[in-house]
Formats: sequence, C-alpha cells, structure tokens
Amino acid sequence: MARVASQTRASGGSSLLSIGQVLARLNPEFPDLSPSKLRFLEERHLVAPARTESGYRKFSSTDMERLRFVLTMQRDYYLPLKVIRGYCDELDAGRQPELPGKVQHAGSMLPNERRYTRDELIRESGGNAMLLNDAVSASLIVPAELFGEDVLAVLRSLVELQRSGIEPRHLRGFRAAAERELGLIENALLPVARRKDASSRARVAEMSREIAGQLEIVRSSLIRSALTRLDK
Repeated sequence: MARVASQTRASGGSSLLSIGQVLARLNPEFPDLSPSKLRFLEERHLVAPARTESGYRKFSSTDMERLRFVLTMQRDYYLPLKVIRGYCDELDAGRQPELPGKVQHAGSMLPNERRYTRDELIRESGGNAMLLNDAVSASLIVPAELFGEDVLAVLRSLVELQRSGIEPRHLRGFRAAAERELGLIENALLPVARRKDASSRARVAEMSREIAGQLEIVRSSLIRSALTRLDK
C-alpha cells in the first residue's frame, strides 16, 4: 500500500475528497458503505488516504479506484479481505497477479461491471419480459432500475433451465434455502453483532461474506457429489 499512499499525497489537495464526498460518489453503487466501513478498510491496509494537518482523511482518485475494486470483489465474488489485500499487495509490488475463481486481471484494477436497464437485461439474456417477471415473483431476482452482471448471469441461466422445462416457480425453494443460510450466518455472527462499536459492525459485514463463501463451497460440493449418482 506504500505506493498508493505516496501517490495519494502527491496528487494535490485540490483533487482530494473527504469521507462525505467519497460516500456521495460510491453509495449509489454500494449502499452499505459507511464511514465505519471506510475506516475498517483503512485498518486492514486496503486503502491509504492522505491526512490533513488536522487529521482528516482525504481520498485521491487512486484511492477511489481501489475502494471501488475492493467493494466490487466483496459484493460480486464474496472474496475475503485478506485475499483482496494479497492481490493488491502483489499489484503494488509491480507484479501481475490473478485473483482466484472467476475474477481475472484484465489490465485494470476494476472489472468492467456494466449496469443494465430492464430492456437491456432481457435483450442480453435472450429471455423475455414474462421470464423476468416470473423470476422476480419467485424471489430469484430483486426488482431494480438497473441490474448488474450477476443478475444477467441468473437470467441467462433461467433461460437455459426453461429449455429443460424448469421454470422460475420450480425454484422458489432456493429463496427459502438462502433465508436459512442467512439465519446460520446471523447466529454465527451474533457475539460480534452485539457489540455496537463501528469496528465490530464493519467486522460483521466482512465475516458474513466469508461465511457465505464457505457455504457456497459446501453447497457446490454436495451438488457435484449428487450428480455422480446420475452417471451410474
């Protein structure tokens, strides 16, 4: 993070943003971002804002790029902060690392995350308005004005499943299963969540993503194991 810090301090005060300005720019995309979350990310050495003589944090365009990248990796890929930090440290050292799983380094710190309107989502997925409406009714997709790549991937999968005779209504149990997993996560985090300080709230957000990622591994393994019975 040393390189980021030096770039931040060298960028000049006129282009630096306060915490309030950072939140104003990033909250539309990341509604859960808060001052405590920003401080938590700084404590974990994922961002290194400059400080004024009075001690106020000031964020550069480099810091903003880093923040958007970290938050996207958490939200869309459920990567733990320690994995994201390892990647950033490698990048700051001048190397070209690859993130695990589906995330690939593509010459920029931030993946090309496009946002789709309803009509664009339907067109890009190859589906139709009825399928999207059914997916929303089955709680498989949350209604919104703009949709991300993850929603596009879900709708594309629903298009393929429909060709096999599997409709969104058949998948209503997926939402119930997700709610049960959420209950497991909430119970596991209860001791930390009872603490009301800002650091604990940020820690709950990080731990919840880590646990969700581990549950996804277990679920995928169980499905793969069950599929082997079909081959016999």
